[in-house]
Amino acid sequence: MTATVTTPGPRRARIISKKAVLPWLFLAPALLLALVFKFLPMGKGVWLSFFDVRPFLGDKWVGIDNYTRVLTDHRFQDAIGHTLLLGVGMSLGGIVVGSALALLLEGQARSLKIIRTAVFLPVVTATAVVGEMWRLMYYPTSDGLINSGLGLFGLGPVPYLDNPDTALWATMAMGIWMLAPYNMVIILAGLAGVDRSLYEAAAMDGVSLWQRLRHITLPAIRPALGIVLTLAAIRGLRVFTEVYVLTGGGPAGSTDVWMTRAYTLGFTRNDIGGASAASVVLLCVTLLLTVTVNYLRKRGDVK
Repeated sequence: MTATVTTPGPRRARIISKKAVLPWLFLAPALLLALVFKFLPMGKGVWLSFFDVRPFLGDKWVGIDNYTRVLTDHRFQDAIGHTLLLGVGMSLGGIVVGSALALLLEGQARSLKIIRTAVFLPVVTATAVVGEMWRLMYYPTSDGLINSGLGLFGLGPVPYLDNPDTALWATMAMGIWMLAPYNMVIILAGLAGVDRSLYEAAAMDGVSLWQRLRHITLPAIRPALGIVLTLAAIRGLRVFTEVYVLTGGGPAGSTDVWMTRAYTLGFTRNDIGGASAASVVLLCVTLLLTVTVNYLRKRGDVK
């Protein structure tokens, strides 16, 4: 009895090729939009960072002079410190508050679903609207919402956004309020994968709440926390709208971050080359930070 070997015919090859091409056809519109509105402008920005952009006069090649000027500018150096402080504060605060909300609102009860939806509203609300709302809450007279509450205790009014010592912290508080619900949803997804029998066994053994959180909950949600940390690091460096709406970088530059400084340089002083160089530097730092955080996260998962 002899075995016969069949070779795939043209029909099978056509089916395989169709399966390979079909996903790209569905992705084509999104890829086209990303190319036109994201990657081409990004490439143009990198190109302009090496020029002194002079509309109607012709661009002049300056090499890395724009980068040197940006990195040695004392206002950009101050903005780096503000960006790092605001980014770290918002990231850590958002993770801590988001984790607390996830632990408090975990469950299948209908009331918890309604509460989670309400808590998530800051994420789906436009940042400009949220910033305007918080600006009214920070109103520096006794008529402001927060200062009205302080007045009940004989305190205030406090000029939160008009004082260089408090403006950055006030902006950080708003950022944490916006980021925490987003982190909560990701952490809730991680908590859904925790084996409930472990909690029952720990309760029977008399394990304390803190020990349960430390030895059961935290290891289970470590992948979710890694994702949250990566996203928080990226958002922290790219913070712009919160600062621009609340303070515009003031007072006296006390809340000026890297993005607001680049915006001012490009659209107020018409220094397109310098603003492009600042944006490219931010892009490189963001990529480096993202790769580093992902490497540390994967290394921790292996351990």
